[in-house]
Amino acid sequence: MATVISPVADVCRSAKHAARELARCDTAVKDAALEAIATALQTRTDEILEANERDMQAGREADIGAALLDRLRLDEARIAAIAQAVLKIVALADPVGEVIDGHRLPNGLDVRKVRVPLGVVAVIYEARPNVTIDAAALCLKSGNAIVLRGSSSAAHSNAALVQIAREAIASAGLPDGCVGLVSGGGREELAVLATETDTVDLIIPRGGEGLKAALSEVATVPVIYAASGNCHVYVDSSADVDDAEAIVLNAKTQRPGVCNAAETLLIHRDIAPAFVPRIVRSLGEAGVLVRGDERTLALTAAGAQAPRADGAGAPGVEAAGEEDWAREYLDLVLAVRVVDSVGEAIEHIGRYGSGHSEAIVTRDTGAARRFSLAVDAACVYVNASTRFTDGGEFGMGAEIGNSTQKLHARGPIGLRELCTFKYLVEGDGHVRA
Repeated sequence: MATVISPVADVCRSAKHAARELARCDTAVKDAALEAIATALQTRTDEILEANERDMQAGREADIGAALLDRLRLDEARIAAIAQAVLKIVALADPVGEVIDGHRLPNGLDVRKVRVPLGVVAVIYEARPNVTIDAAALCLKSGNAIVLRGSSSAAHSNAALVQIAREAIASAGLPDGCVGLVSGGGREELAVLATETDTVDLIIPRGGEGLKAALSEVATVPVIYAASGNCHVYVDSSADVDDAEAIVLNAKTQRPGVCNAAETLLIHRDIAPAFVPRIVRSLGEAGVLVRGDERTLALTAAGAQAPRADGAGAPGVEAAGEEDWAREYLDLVLAVRVVDSVGEAIEHIGRYGSGHSEAIVTRDTGAARRFSLAVDAACVYVNASTRFTDGGEFGMGAEIGNSTQKLHARGPIGLRELCTFKYLVEGDGHVRA
């Protein structure tokens, strides 16, 4: 099975034509197409796994690293989860046509603010083939055509998934061109896509700061950056240490190669003597390397337990440099710093955070309120892991990415975030005096 990948401009023109038809499609037609995609994913799992293994083998040979390999890998369970996410989107309300606001003017004109599709959405992403289906399903349900530009590391997986999706939606009656794929090669291709102002309405990149920088240099199409996640967990002086330990371990280790994983742990000085040795040892048992400030290093040394005979659980700690506070590791590495107050934690996050997801662990409602109001991020958690920043977890079915911007969407980008609005105004022969 091969997917023909056309030049960028051709794909975008086809998507623009499809978007005009798709915007008028009934919810039932769109849902039938999504159900067809979910069924096809399940019945053609072997094809997908075969294509994915080709990408995985190339990734191993290129030594792309454990974190990227984890993002790239598909198995039966992950494919089933992708199919289930599509069905969850089917179950969600169609945002197209939703009346956001409405009123009658004194002159008798009826004004309604109604949600409508954006048109053509281009999604640029790296080494995560699940995004291919998540993004396509969300765009189709919200009445948008989509142009996908994955990375070369997932070329075979993406081609297989797009072909399966295209065949499924065609059988359901959606217009040709709804789902387009361009190859993953070259800055030149990226520049062409980023300047398709006549056909593309929005670009959403999912990747690191390098992708963000490359796009910002050339893009003339509007962009919502779903970029890096330098996320923090702050353990306040009043924190329940059992809760704090569980939250830190989950935020760092449950899936370290994703943007909502914690990269820095901040600990209040009053709880640090008891908590630092404990959490460093637990992180060590989970295979996490700690990069700590001077106080973290001193407390770790003072509270170190005798290592086990097999060496397991021995704290792995080294000194942090200035660059560690701003770094998104996407790996089993965690920067740790002891701070003097909640205010200092907030200041640190304001200086180094990326605006993605930040958490406080505390039993002090005043500290929780101060943190919640002062921290400038898309998602702020009180006594919960940053790993919950996800469209699926938020009841949105899936997401295209997590926006760290403030316009026009922030946090998980779901169905409603893939819409704009228009004003529908009805009169009865009204003319302006």
